[in-house]
Amino acid sequence: MQPKNFLTTEDWNQQQLQQLLQLAAHYKANPASDALRGKTIALVFFNPSLRTRTSFETGIFQMGGHAVVLSPGKDAWPIEIASGAIMDGDAEEHVIEAAKVLSRYCDAIAVRAFPAFKDWQEDRQDKVIRAFAQYASVPVINMETIVHPCQELALMHTIHEHLDNPAGKKFLLTWTYHPKPLNTAVANSALLIASKFGMDITLLCPNKDYLPDSAYLQATRQNNTEYGGTFNITHDIGEAYQDADFVYAKSWGALPYFGNWEKEKPIRDQYRHFIVDQQKMSLTNHARFSHCLPARRNVKVTDAVMDAEYCVAIDEAENRLHVQKALLHSLLNSGE
Repeated sequence: MQPKNFLTTEDWNQQQLQQLLQLAAHYKANPASDALRGKTIALVFFNPSLRTRTSFETGIFQMGGHAVVLSPGKDAWPIEIASGAIMDGDAEEHVIEAAKVLSRYCDAIAVRAFPAFKDWQEDRQDKVIRAFAQYASVPVINMETIVHPCQELALMHTIHEHLDNPAGKKFLLTWTYHPKPLNTAVANSALLIASKFGMDITLLCPNKDYLPDSAYLQATRQNNTEYGGTFNITHDIGEAYQDADFVYAKSWGALPYFGNWEKEKPIRDQYRHFIVDQQKMSLTNHARFSHCLPARRNVKVTDAVMDAEYCVAIDEAENRLHVQKALLHSLLNSGE
């Protein structure tokens, strides 16, 4: 049975995800639809967005629905998440009432809420999206928290388009330098989706401090057991790129320094050479390259790679639109 919500792909099996991807292919070929006619979707942004907001709003419009965009603390009341909180601070409304009221008005609620970047043991609980799911009576969609499942769908849609069957193909997830520490969400999600579809995964990062949370490493290995594929962790750049079929780049901060980024900075600054360039790509099996975007050119990846024919980052960005339309269609049981 399909889950009610789309909080993480850990809750969905390969067959359910494959059905979403097949529906996304349909929407890519046939953009116009009335599958959401008369339906309203609340898009709640605790953090800013370009691709996520635009793709969701556009997709809902193309399906005949209406999007209500809310930014708590800006054009909507600040929202308290903690259970039992004494609300004598900035928050005017509790998520209990917010989720229940939006459920009366809207047919689904999508939420984007980044970690607070203070305490990973607190942030890893993903309390914002899970609170909305607890109190809402309509489907809740994760637009990025500590995972980014919509980006996962777009990535796998893109892999299918360029590699056909992903099973057994070498998928390289490489850490890249960034002047600021970033969320681990996309890295977590890339591991989840690649392993869910039986790919042979290599994770490249500077050292063990840059490994994602153990929960995602464990989930990757569990998916290997269920769906096939392998999982290799290396700090050797040449080994990682060798014969890769798909290279996926992302920056993220070292969890041991979570909330204490200034201490990590001199360590991170030593690894600028992890930039994706033509020399590294030449080691691959004529691999496709992608990035979730935004990508800092000549910091994370060179101009030559971003502008190469093998770069499919724009395809992946476009596919956000199609997979999210498929997701809304599926969760709301709309059809034609």
